[in-house]
Amino acid sequence: MGNIFKKLKYLSPLERNEHQQINKGGREWESMYRDRWSFDKCVRSTHGVNCTGSCSWNIYVKNGLVAWENQVHDYPETSPEMPDFEPRGCPRGASFSWYLCSPHRIRYPYMRGELAELWREVRKKYPTALAAWQSIANDPSKMKLYKQARGMGGFVRSNWDEVSELVAASVLHTAQKYGPDRIFGFSVIPAKSMLSYAGGMRFIQLLGGAGLSFYDWYADLPPASPQVWGDQTDVPESSDWFNAGYIITWGSNVPQTRMPDAHFLTEARYKGTKVVSIAPDYAESTAVADTWISLKTGSDSAFAMAMGHVILREYYRDNPAEFFVDYARKFTDFPFLVTLAERDGKYYPSRFLNAKDFGRTDKHAEFKHFVIDEKTGKFVVPNGTMGDRWDRQDK
Repeated sequence: MGNIFKKLKYLSPLERNEHQQINKGGREWESMYRDRWSFDKCVRSTHGVNCTGSCSWNIYVKNGLVAWENQVHDYPETSPEMPDFEPRGCPRGASFSWYLCSPHRIRYPYMRGELAELWREVRKKYPTALAAWQSIANDPSKMKLYKQARGMGGFVRSNWDEVSELVAASVLHTAQKYGPDRIFGFSVIPAKSMLSYAGGMRFIQLLGGAGLSFYDWYADLPPASPQVWGDQTDVPESSDWFNAGYIITWGSNVPQTRMPDAHFLTEARYKGTKVVSIAPDYAESTAVADTWISLKTGSDSAFAMAMGHVILREYYRDNPAEFFVDYARKFTDFPFLVTLAERDGKYYPSRFLNAKDFGRTDKHAEFKHFVIDEKTGKFVVPNGTMGDRWDRQDK
């Protein structure tokens, strides 16, 4: 009670007039804020998990834990004609330290409840993990029991020994029953951890399985882009958006997913760059576009084919444009000849015509494709095909 009455003295002003009132003491609460923003050391880092922004951050550490982070403002200046890269960062990065020690962060392996119950039951009955998994995999009713529960949550906590044994048993069962080539490895972001990525891929290769990348789950863009143009998707860095005269945002919501680089998109509009947003919804990228093409969901393919049809007709067939024709000849696989496959009395494009089709038996002949030499009119295999690359490695 004494402390309570002691606090009342702060309610008695030392000085008062018509404009202000002065009290003494009662500022101990300020120490909470001083402690909150105190730190032991500051280190430079970035948020590289599932983000390629690679923004530079000052990480403030206290008692071995991340206390908070601040954007770094020491990026080199660009040329006077270009916007600077700063500021780089996003609200996700500014609050990432809260995620590190969040009670919702997953720190243990989890299993679907139905599968965990099945596995723990059969593991007690069979001498080996393989036999236990086979009792589940070969029983349609058991397989249906846990598969039909997918998408409904219901995960239970497990441990690394249990899940490692289950995964190993399922991989071994698949290899024995269907063959090792029916097993594929998949890494979400290879750049996240080259050690885990390379270790997993090496295991799949030694096993005889197929190693895939996270790109294989998205669309045909990642395989198509390097095959046609020889590079990996959008090779120019984001600052090069500023040099574009026409930008289409399609399947990319830049202000939401590329926050550190989004300013290049909006700044480009100040110098006259036209931005078109192709999206079924009024997305963030639509808000910074000049034109919004609101396609019905699922009609993207038809729209893209229509665009390609117009380009081929107007710039290649009806009125060939030297720029497009020369570009396609030098930098794409457009000149390569393709075979035709007959189906229902009609012919459809099939695969590239290769040296093996002509009876050649040299190594990797199926990867050496033909073009027509304009000077001689003959079929020739240009230097630089995939087969040539492998031949150089063999020598």
